[in-house]
Amino acid sequence: MVHQLVTSSTLEVGTPPPSSRQNTLAYKVLFHRFQELSAERGQYVCSPEFEYNGRMWRLRVHPGGHAGASEGYVSVYLVLCSEGSCMAAFDISFESVFGFKVSDRKTLGPGCIFGNPNEVCWGWADFMKRSVILHHGSNLLDNNGTLAVVVSMTTTEESLSVKPFVPKNPLVRKMQGMFLDESTADVSFDVKVNDTKTSSSVSFQAHSQILQGFAPMLADLFESNFLGEEMISVPITDVKSDIFRLMLWHVYGGQTEEEALRVHAKEIIDAADKYAIVNLKLEAEAAYVNSTTITMDNVIDNLLYADAKNCALLKEVVMDFFAENHDEAVKKVSFDDVPGHLMKDLLVAVGMSKRGGKCNEKEKDFDTMRINELRVKLDKMGLDVDGSREAMIVALRKSSQGS
Repeated sequence: MVHQLVTSSTLEVGTPPPSSRQNTLAYKVLFHRFQELSAERGQYVCSPEFEYNGRMWRLRVHPGGHAGASEGYVSVYLVLCSEGSCMAAFDISFESVFGFKVSDRKTLGPGCIFGNPNEVCWGWADFMKRSVILHHGSNLLDNNGTLAVVVSMTTTEESLSVKPFVPKNPLVRKMQGMFLDESTADVSFDVKVNDTKTSSSVSFQAHSQILQGFAPMLADLFESNFLGEEMISVPITDVKSDIFRLMLWHVYGGQTEEEALRVHAKEIIDAADKYAIVNLKLEAEAAYVNSTTITMDNVIDNLLYADAKNCALLKEVVMDFFAENHDEAVKKVSFDDVPGHLMKDLLVAVGMSKRGGKCNEKEKDFDTMRINELRVKLDKMGLDVDGSREAMIVALRKSSQGS
């Protein structure tokens, strides 16, 4: 089968205005004996490669439609063959035997992002019905059954830059590869299994250097001398084995699935708070806040838990509930077991409610800032984002006075 490529380009006299400078090129691809091409869904035929903007491209036509196309439709796609990625705008049309464009399709916006080696292609699954193409009255096939497909590509000056593939920093991936690696580990945790009917335990191998850098409280469980030939082991009896595994995976740069965070939020908060794995604790706290509805029945329990674990975000949500439902709370909720130091948080919540949640940030009024705002500021300054509202405010004030 022969595919004839006929190129056309625009010649310019003089220098065009900068705003209208474009790189445009059109190719006509002739698919001979189109009616004899396989009409099986998913099957396709490609044009030879052609060059545009320093890259090689090809046109792909599915005479029987792509796998996701509607029944009876022909699919047409533009494919990048060269390595790397780029952005390009294009339009594809069928040309009648009289030279007119039929079913002209154009990309919207500045263009589409193509990529290879993943072969990200763009086009239309339902380009035109095959029956229409084959119909004599459509004048799309010449006497030899040839279908002419024209692809016109345009790239603006701003998108001409090459974006070569650059792999991500491999540090996290390599650390994750060391997770539970017995051949390189020098310490081990013996964690009691979740089943209370048995006294067996599960061993989790780890690396002292990684623990010292990212989980110092876990590292402190071992002796200071890590140079012995035998692996050092310590027992863990206050954390379930599956929760400990999640926590250790986080230390090695792993991501905890949202479902696991939601289902085991409190257990993860307890473990992460005990061993100062701050980021994991904050992730679990956010998951708990997003999945928990505060009610009159559970508001005090959530308040006491938030205070005990220094979950400032959860505490703020509880205080907001009190501020919004203060009349009902006074009648239905007992505050006998609530520590007096929490009253300041409640007053802040009431004040924020009256101001519609806005604070005077220009004057660094840290006392009236939301927990998220305080944590963002602390993180930008490289300070600890865990702890109570009071502790965060003190840290911000000290940093502001020193700057």
